[in-house]
Amino acid sequence: MFPHVHAALRRIQREVAQVLDAAQIAAACQEVGYRFRRRVLDPVTTIHLFVIQILNGNFAIARLKDFTDRAFSEGAYCRARGRLPVRVLQTLLQRLGTALRPTLDDDQGRWHGQRTFHVDGSAFSMPDTPELQKEFGQPGNQRPGCGFPVAHLLTLFHASTGFLLKVMAAPLRTHDMYQVAHLHPELEAGDILIGDRAFCSFAHFALLCARQLHGVFRAHQKLIISFRPGRACNGPGSGRHRKGLPCSCWLRRLGVRDQVVEYFKPKTCPDWLSPAEYAALPASLTLRELRYQIHQRGCRTKQVTLVTTLLDPELYPAQALADLYGQPWQSETNLRHLKQTMKMDVLHCETVAGVLKELTVFALVYNLVRAVMHAASVRQEVPVDRISFADALG
Repeated sequence: MFPHVHAALRRIQREVAQVLDAAQIAAACQEVGYRFRRRVLDPVTTIHLFVIQILNGNFAIARLKDFTDRAFSEGAYCRARGRLPVRVLQTLLQRLGTALRPTLDDDQGRWHGQRTFHVDGSAFSMPDTPELQKEFGQPGNQRPGCGFPVAHLLTLFHASTGFLLKVMAAPLRTHDMYQVAHLHPELEAGDILIGDRAFCSFAHFALLCARQLHGVFRAHQKLIISFRPGRACNGPGSGRHRKGLPCSCWLRRLGVRDQVVEYFKPKTCPDWLSPAEYAALPASLTLRELRYQIHQRGCRTKQVTLVTTLLDPELYPAQALADLYGQPWQSETNLRHLKQTMKMDVLHCETVAGVLKELTVFALVYNLVRAVMHAASVRQEVPVDRISFADALG
């Protein structure tokens, strides 16, 4: 009845394939309290058809008749998707994450014995309806009525396997920091979060440290960083603010352009934290700053400055940290697979609930494809990044 989805699931490890069988879908419906009548398009059939759409490039509903022998109208399928609660799909995505947990904990994919994750932001567009315009907004360079709604997207990828642990949509003009704290519960003590300069702030480092997590972020462009030992600073008690001086206090030198400094809590609370949450943060943090050169031909950036909680230069040499941060292109590649290979750059649903369902199924299918790639890499004894995502999808 569903040849394409069955063919895809047969290539996936047994415990992962069970996430989408009828029993698991029924259990997810029961878990969220969703009751339904027995009909042609019950939740099992609807979700399988939904997955078929995404697996085959999110094609138009009219093509579904080529993938099943069930008889139903396009309107009936749209209503069936409308009845399906988004929490059912989110529960299935969580169950898939649980099934993939042994793969995430595999020692072979760790960096210096620790799991690493990439956080990255992006965007996607959707149909021009009043509901979506009100919820997500559109780019400011477009006149009202002449553009399409665009949503801000925040993702959390497992660095070694590329699995998508969390995906979140928000209005277009939403800074990454407004959502990043919701990603922290997906991590465990000792995990390392890697991101660009948007995530480099005192408050974010403090939240990570409170959960015993580590961060490696590119220094924000507004940070003044000096590697001169014993240099003056604009920290607390330093008197009048002097222009051009760092706000961090120098503590010790670890190497050439590698130092340990003390960051102090700014007086102003960021918009994405409540005053009570900000008041609970420590007054200062001990962090590490390091800078390295990039000699790659054609690369516009010639030097990168990192800020991290990984202070030990013997356990975490500067070059190893530079190599670790040099891998975020993997998250960009993963996002490109989501948005281009799987065609998630433009969603089709015309309601907010529909967009969230569509986004969740994209994440579900993406992880199923990643599971296929991981199983293939194990069988062929090659790194997972040597396996073609497009081939695994097809």
